[in-house]
Amino acid sequence: MKENSRLLLFTGSYASTTDNGVQVYEFDGGAGGKLKLLDSVQGIANPTFVNVDTAKNRLYAISEKLNGEGVKEGEVVTLSIDPQTGKLTELSRISTMPASDAGQTTTCHINRDSDGAYLVVCSYHGGLVGLLSVDADGNPVRLTDTAVHTGKGTVPGQEKPHPHSAVFSPDERFLFVSDLGLDLIRTYHINRDAGTLEVQGEIKVAEGAGPRHFVFHPDGKSAYVINELNSTVTSFLYDSESGVLKTSVTVPTLPDDYSYTNNGCAEIAFSKDGRYLYGSNRGHDSIVVYAVNAETAELTLAQHVSTRGGHPRHFTVTPDGGYLIVANRDGNNLVVFSLDTATGRLSFTGNEAETSKPVCVKPAVFPV
Repeated sequence: MKENSRLLLFTGSYASTTDNGVQVYEFDGGAGGKLKLLDSVQGIANPTFVNVDTAKNRLYAISEKLNGEGVKEGEVVTLSIDPQTGKLTELSRISTMPASDAGQTTTCHINRDSDGAYLVVCSYHGGLVGLLSVDADGNPVRLTDTAVHTGKGTVPGQEKPHPHSAVFSPDERFLFVSDLGLDLIRTYHINRDAGTLEVQGEIKVAEGAGPRHFVFHPDGKSAYVINELNSTVTSFLYDSESGVLKTSVTVPTLPDDYSYTNNGCAEIAFSKDGRYLYGSNRGHDSIVVYAVNAETAELTLAQHVSTRGGHPRHFTVTPDGGYLIVANRDGNNLVVFSLDTATGRLSFTGNEAETSKPVCVKPAVFPV
């Protein structure tokens, strides 16, 4: 990281409107990853996932509200970021998806294209994917389209669709939505003239796997999904021209002597150089580390390391590739690990921060 820049961490959590649901920390890599709380924000219900736009100094947090019939609906809260102080100031709120026949449409994930022209949100309970337009100042304008998933899976927890994340391809020609309830990854194209989501195709994973979060290799030639329900990672080779995924391998996230029925996977992310892949186990409460063969998308187990807290819902690798920070929801803490770039292995730094029910942690580098 450049000397004239600073790394801020933005966290979202399970929270009532009277709690500090969104927090901002300064991360000091020179001090082994020491965390300093800069700001906290109340008044947002369950801001469990956030997205940062450093170009426009904007933070987008999902939230929820009750409509006139008392049914929960999703919304996005937009906040401005003061890079010098870390202070957040609320700018606007916009409904993402109104309640439907499926009931509540609260959201679980939010993403943004690199131009900041669109936000994409996923409704786990509603089986919906929403596309929102954003103006030049970084303010969401309106919901332009909603994709509806239908059907069900084969195991408990798959009684209906559950879109859990939406990830852009490296060139942003395609959008990949992991549906935990349908055991598939559906590919969309955003028609930017019409502001609509157009289905391009899909690929299935094993029945009962429950695909949750999805990530591309830094070279863009392969992709990986962590499967929540059967504690595995499935890798794919990727054709960037067609947007087609081809299944490579599926590997367990757990040691052989631990039952996957007591575990649910959550986040997945790469080391900066793409040599190592990381996934979180909730139950075993660990990060699994794999060495990656970038040519074949094969994975080799390298390490399991305790997250030093229960239910590691999310984690992030710092932009310089030197640290990994885990958000332990039930441990009520953020835990900092150093990342050995040669081996991919993680080591606890001794640095952590207490925070209530963290669900998401997102890094962003700002000039100072």
